[in-house]
Amino acid sequence: MTDTLRHPPGTFCWVDLATTDLGAAKSFYTAVFGWAARDLPTELGPPYTTFARDTQGVCGAYSLGPGQGERPFWQSYVCVADLDAAVARAQSLGAKVPMPPMDVMEEGRLAVIQDPTGAHLGLWQPRRHQGAALWNRPGAPSWNELQSRDLAAAEAFYRRLFGWALKPFEGFMDGAYKIFLLDGREVGGMLAIGEDWGPVPPNWTIYFGVPDCDAAVAKAEWLGAKVVAPTMEVAGVGRFAHLQDPQGAVFAVIAQLKP
Repeated sequence: MTDTLRHPPGTFCWVDLATTDLGAAKSFYTAVFGWAARDLPTELGPPYTTFARDTQGVCGAYSLGPGQGERPFWQSYVCVADLDAAVARAQSLGAKVPMPPMDVMEEGRLAVIQDPTGAHLGLWQPRRHQGAALWNRPGAPSWNELQSRDLAAAEAFYRRLFGWALKPFEGFMDGAYKIFLLDGREVGGMLAIGEDWGPVPPNWTIYFGVPDCDAAVAKAEWLGAKVVAPTMEVAGVGRFAHLQDPQGAVFAVIAQLKP
């Protein structure tokens, strides 16, 4: 799978789903987002599913393996130029490495880190596979958001790992919502996990673009999803909601005013 869109190091480039029922997940997400699913052979045995929008690859999915827990989850990946150096740097800054660097056939190199606040994040060094061929538009990943209980520790970690700066988003939550920047470009968001959220673990939440947020939520609910956080609208940004798919993985949808 060779894609033409290039993701600069330090920016998000790919997302994928680890699930307990790959067949059911394919049926759900293709219906919600209009994706086409394709199973690719792997050296590990089980296939890896890629989802495409208008023939352009946007994300992937696979079956949960041993040691990955029992709860399905979506995972974000940041592009890096040197995976081994990035992992070593992350470890020196206090991260754990639940998945050490490994080759993924001829596609690239992969690792998963757990930041000092507890959130898991994938790192991807591209070879043939550059990442998602569509980004920040309907039917594609559009935003990545860190939800954490220690914003100061998260800021320090990602600033030193990727060179991200941080600014408050004045138009939302009275500036309590933060925006990560790389060379002035917005690359992700961050907010504190509320006490009233319940046992939500630190995580990177993925937002997928949709043309109509309410229609997407209604379609997802009809297909068995649950609404985790009801639809909200942010002036100048758009309308979004958080959902849990029928297997239990959490994701968000957003209809942006200006993708």
